[in-house]
Amino acid sequence: MPTYCAIAIDNPAAPPLQVSARLRSQLVYFMTPRDAPHLPLLEGNDYWIEASQATQWLADGGFEVVSPLDEANKTSIELSEEQEVLLDWLVTYQVQHIRLQEIPS
Repeated sequence: MPTYCAIAIDNPAAPPLQVSARLRSQLVYFMTPRDAPHLPLLEGNDYWIEASQATQWLADGGFEVVSPLDEANKTSIELSEEQEVLLDWLVTYQVQHIRLQEIPS
């Protein structure tokens, strides 16, 4: 299974963060929609995660997901250890714009 490296585009001083394939698939839970008016142009492997949201999810220890079948139903999900590490990295290094690069095996 491939692993990835998250590179901070908006803070080059931040160290890269290793991201598993599983966490890569979960980034959609955290990313700001690409059509949000305040976002820069994002490349294919780029993600934008709002700093205020990352801070809130980290403080809450979880996040809510809306059911794709019924928008009225939300489910609270506790952060996994790996999700918490990602959010802590984002908050600590004040990162919002990340790019994922696959790490060669």
